[in-house]
Amino acid sequence: MNMTTAILSLLVLVSALLTIRAEYRGPRIQFYVFKPLTVVLIILVALETKHATTQQYKSLIVAGLLCSLVGDVFLMWPRDRFVAGLVSFLVAHLFYIAAFAQGVRAWGVWWAAALAVYGASMLWLWWRGFGKLKAAVVVYVAAILLMAWAALSRWSGGGADGGGWAAAGASLFVASDSGLAWDRFGGEFRGAQALILSTYFTAQWLIAVST
Repeated sequence: MNMTTAILSLLVLVSALLTIRAEYRGPRIQFYVFKPLTVVLIILVALETKHATTQQYKSLIVAGLLCSLVGDVFLMWPRDRFVAGLVSFLVAHLFYIAAFAQGVRAWGVWWAAALAVYGASMLWLWWRGFGKLKAAVVVYVAAILLMAWAALSRWSGGGADGGGWAAAGASLFVASDSGLAWDRFGGEFRGAQALILSTYFTAQWLIAVST
């Protein structure tokens, strides 16, 4: 990791902590500033990091991060824009899938089985809470699990530079969205936003560093 990437990563950490603080203590304007700023800094990390990945891989990751930024803005909107945010992150995952699939030598069957069981369990647990969003949530869950499968298969197959970073990031992204689903559809729980935000920012940073 070069000096510029290290400095940007430190700024990501500071901005992420300020986002979490603002979520709990306010003022709300700080949350609106620091949450997207954190993702912008993560995009700069992706642009600066210099693994031996292809330019196409980096471009796809940056495109996914930009879609995530749009999704964050929708989710912060004063009026409910959950579906728009969901669609934005769905497109982000499609970009990530396209990136991670490039380095897959063999798709891990056991990874697929574990992720399928996990996804089915989450859907069963909160199915009633999804209401009219059932179809949209199923599509989104399928996309994020496919994204995680691609990242984990890319890493476990070996030979993909930055594969470990991407696999860890994808796994944390699943954890973050699981927390979001639990909080939104299963009933709010104490510390939800700290868990969701910390895992989300870490996931995106790890994916960015994989470039």
